Amino acid sequence: MVAEMSGIFLMEGINAFQNYSDEPLNRKVFTLLNKTLNIGKDVTALSTDVLLETKKMLKLSDDSEIANDLVIQQPCCKRSFIRGAFLAAGSISDPNKGYHFEIVCNTEAMASQLTKVMNTFDVEAKYVSRNGKYVVYLKEGAQIVEILRVMEAAHSVMELENIRVVKEVRGTINRKVNCETANIGKTVNAAVRQIEAIHLLDEKLGLDTLPPQLQEIAQVRLDNPDTPLGALGQYLDPPIGKSGVNHRLKKLVQMAEQL
Repeated sequence: MVAEMSGIFLMEGINAFQNYSDEPLNRKVFTLLNKTLNIGKDVTALSTDVLLETKKMLKLSDDSEIANDLVIQQPCCKRSFIRGAFLAAGSISDPNKGYHFEIVCNTEAMASQLTKVMNTFDVEAKYVSRNGKYVVYLKEGAQIVEILRVMEAAHSVMELENIRVVKEVRGTINRKVNCETANIGKTVNAAVRQIEAIHLLDEKLGLDTLPPQLQEIAQVRLDNPDTPLGALGQYLDPPIGKSGVNHRLKKLVQMAEQL
């Protein structure tokens, strides 16, 4: 709880919570203070003594830019610190549109510390300067899921994982469809070239002037314009494989090009 409050107060400033409000983060701060300092459930404003005691508990001074190392020493405290910082200054973009997690810090020292703390959990957080602030961010869906897990946001983890799975499945299907469409297009174009070549040879030379093997494959192709090469070879006597069919049809196309 102490580490979580440290993250919140560093991002927002301790004076931001002097008075109680219905804003969710404000309510959480007063709840945490009641659990740690026993300020009472009905308190609506923090006294000077409580503010001083809070600073002492969090080991913060008026000009503190980073959390005290003792407050975030243990892994559980690091988790709480990240959660507090995120609650105070974090956001996640709509995962249906793209993956982006960020926490906006007031100073570079704060961003640097938060980045290091996050990276102890095997993510690759980075920070960048933006409009006078320093933004700690993650871009990959898997890493955002992991940092949510670190912050113990189980419900959000499940929602994001479900969206990621759906997006990955859609992406895989689209890639396969695109690949199959491209292959079909190549097959159709090749068949059209072959049939055009056979018609030209028949017109200029006559198919009966071709060697027997080429006569046979030419007639089979004309009779089966949509059949793939592998299946086309089964109509021959004796049957031949895909490479043999491809070789004979290429020969026909080459002969037509020389006319």
